[in-house]
Amino acid sequence: MDDTGYFFYYKRMIGFLVKKTFFDVWDNMIRIVLLNMGFILSLVIPIILPGFIPVPLLAIVVAAAGYLWCTVYLAAAALSVRALSDYGIFSFADFVTNLKKGWPAGIIIGLTGFFFFVAVKIIIPFYLQMNSLIGLLLGAVIFWTLMLVLVAFQFFFAIRARLDSKLLKIIKKCFIIFFDNPGFSIFILLYTIVTLVISVVFAFLIPGPAGILLFLDEALRLRLMKYDWLEANPPAVGSPKRQAIPWDAILIEEREKTGTRTFRNFIFPWKD
Repeated sequence: MDDTGYFFYYKRMIGFLVKKTFFDVWDNMIRIVLLNMGFILSLVIPIILPGFIPVPLLAIVVAAAGYLWCTVYLAAAALSVRALSDYGIFSFADFVTNLKKGWPAGIIIGLTGFFFFVAVKIIIPFYLQMNSLIGLLLGAVIFWTLMLVLVAFQFFFAIRARLDSKLLKIIKKCFIIFFDNPGFSIFILLYTIVTLVISVVFAFLIPGPAGILLFLDEALRLRLMKYDWLEANPPAVGSPKRQAIPWDAILIEEREKTGTRTFRNFIFPWKD
């Protein structure tokens, strides 16, 4: 891809992605806050409730069940916010339906998160404590493998919501998106981290988990437009490199739907 392609990529597509996500969060703030409140209340089950259970084994079971419920909740939230990304809305009934549709994906992410915890807390320290070159090498390999999986799996819920419901295909597509768009994927991860930090200030009510899921869905949605364009405009036979993606042209309709706003429009939309 040439310099012009990179210019379009960073200034056009990513700039529009951030703008549209902000607009969608603002326009649907009540729904985003309610989703986040539901997730915060769900955290009570694995974090606080086990402390009131005197039987250790039962407390562990409740904590595990509560943790998996939280990941299932996020899967349903991801399916729900897709409607916002597509310029629509969702209802409570839609969320309940999405719980039924998304629970397998939520369980998979929950188990993946548990594996990450075990690897970081037990497996990597074990190899590092060997005080040998082999132990250091194995620890480093596991660490960077986890980082790769983390960056790829950030698209898991969005791919489930937008592309496929079969778990193996979702995992495969996570890695396809990552390896084909490594710079974009790293940017998405960094943006997500910044959003988490900002969410702390607002007690995770806004943008919070729902806002992050919306951003990830917006990112995947726009990224798929690249593949639609490439399918319609295949490279010439024998071309040594991929064409620059003309984001200005691709995003014309999206820009028209999203529009532009002033500060007054945000605070007093009824005065438009």
